Parts: sequence; C-alpha cells; structure tokens
Amino acid sequence: MTRKIGRLKERARAAGVPVIYVNDNFGRWRSDFRAQIDFCLAQNHVVARWCGACQPEDEDYFVVKPKHSGFFATTLKTLLRYLGVHRLIIVGIAGIFCVLFTANDAYMRDYELTIPADCVISNTKGENRQALQLMRDYLKADIRSSVKIKFPRPRKKQARHEGNGI
Repeated sequence: MTRKIGRLKERARAAGVPVIYVNDNFGRWRSDFRAQIDFCLAQNHVVARWCGACQPEDEDYFVVKPKHSGFFATTLKTLLRYLGVHRLIIVGIAGIFCVLFTANDAYMRDYELTIPADCVISNTKGENRQALQLMRDYLKADIRSSVKIKFPRPRKKQARHEGNGI
C-alpha cells in the first residue's frame, strides 16, 4: 500500500495537486508535525513502516488531528478553502475508522470523494471491504484503483490549486 500511495503522491505533485497529511496527535499535545513524524518513526509497528515510506516533503501541508476525523477540531476545512479544493483523494491507515470518519465529514461538507481501494488498509480485510463499500454506497465515493485516477495537466504557475487535494 505504501508504494502505491507514494506513486499516487508523485503523480499528484507532478500535476500541481496539493498533498495534505492529516495525522493523529497520539495524545502528544505539545508536539509539532515534524516531532510527530519522529515519534512515529521511533515506534515499532505498522505506523513506523508507513511513515518511513511516505514521509512528507517541505512543500506538503499538514494537519494534526485529535480524533478519528481529519475535520474534527482541526484547521482542515480552512486549509481546503484556502487551496480552493472541491475534490478529495483520501488514503491511509484505519479505513474503518479514520478514513471512513474523514470521508463522512467531507461528504457532509459537499466534497467529491475519491478513495482508492488499493491505498486504504484496516485491521482486517473484512473491515476494509466493509469501509470501502460504505464509502462507495453512502458517501458516493469513487473507490477505483489509484492507477486509474486521472489528474489535470500541470499548469506553469498556480497561486491556488485547481480543485483537487490528496
């Protein structure tokens, strides 16, 4: 999954689409995002492996969240409005929790949703299938494979990004 997310991120960046990391704060209320990445890398579980393979770059945006949804008690809505985003591509760990809750909140805010099935993982395959089916059936999410996602052609210089965010 991490390789697929990495390739999707490269394609998004080449198209000029902003990349936004939305990560748990793990109860670390005094840490900044870089400190969160360092904390995750020091752990001995799947989050450390994911962080190692999908680290943010300087031009990426980030939001630290206290609960499951990327919208709950965060600046995500403000950032998306600033960037002019109307379509979200949501990927990540905990499809049955964090991805589903964020997708639900995005749907309630009228965002178009793409949630590539090959870029989401849950504790079990059954939970992941259930989460993807819920997002497809009730949130109108496009769950096509990441390689089938089309990005706009890059423009030479953009002050604001044209309608997409990952």
